[in-house]
Amino acid sequence: MRKYLLSAVAAGAVLAGAGSALADEAAAQKWIDQEFQPSVLSKDDQLAEMQWFIKAAEPFSGMEVNVLSEGIPTHSYESEVLAKAFEEITGIKVNHQILGEGEVVQAVQTQMQTGRNLYDAYVNDSDLIGTHSRLQLAYNLTDWMGGAAKDVTNPGLDLDDFMGTQFTTGPDGDLYQLPDQQFANLYWFRKDWFDREDLKTAFKDKYGYDLGVPVNWSAYEDIAEFFTNDVKEVDGVPIFGHMDYGKRAPDLGWRMTDAWLSMAGAGDKGEPNGIPVDEWG
Repeated sequence: MRKYLLSAVAAGAVLAGAGSALADEAAAQKWIDQEFQPSVLSKDDQLAEMQWFIKAAEPFSGMEVNVLSEGIPTHSYESEVLAKAFEEITGIKVNHQILGEGEVVQAVQTQMQTGRNLYDAYVNDSDLIGTHSRLQLAYNLTDWMGGAAKDVTNPGLDLDDFMGTQFTTGPDGDLYQLPDQQFANLYWFRKDWFDREDLKTAFKDKYGYDLGVPVNWSAYEDIAEFFTNDVKEVDGVPIFGHMDYGKRAPDLGWRMTDAWLSMAGAGDKGEPNGIPVDEWG
């Protein structure tokens, strides 16, 4: 029976278990040449890192690692490509299963409640950081990677290079999850309009601050009002409307409230990380 679970472990960052004698440097070179490009590392540096993985895997012959995640393209790639590469390079067999989001959450809850080891690692939402840090049923990665798992933690792992660790850090300041993927929300705008001196002057005269990318929701409204009601047209071409999402989808409502409003500071400051709370929190 395993008391603790690994949560949101980024593929290849930590060796969580097991291997066989199939580790192969030639396979590592094949994957480097055919799949792991482009890379911020040179091919020589990539091979050196793969050699470390091969060596670190040697004591874990004959075991397997079972991982569960929800079905999005990132995790499909991990399941279908990275798991195969990891096994060929290190000899560690990773069974990466994909289920629906609700089923992943149910499995996490069942494992925590019963203590039965359903999976060795989960890729689950960072929304569970409060649960993991409070219940102490997921590995404290800060302690684990610096202690019991130090010898099997990639020495090239750069935690500062991850985006979103503030969402996976508990109120005790320790890391319980490694960010694996992000839902990016982007603000697109006509920079050539924002750079026009006549428009910049007119905007500042009316609103009292510089025209630029909005840092809060009221600025977003001011910019929309300015271009719609004051500018009306640029170089003889009428301005009409704006777009947040261009594809019809059932998640549009919560994308607006969860992502845009909270990014604009419209949510309450929440625990454990001080990030605005909306209907997700």
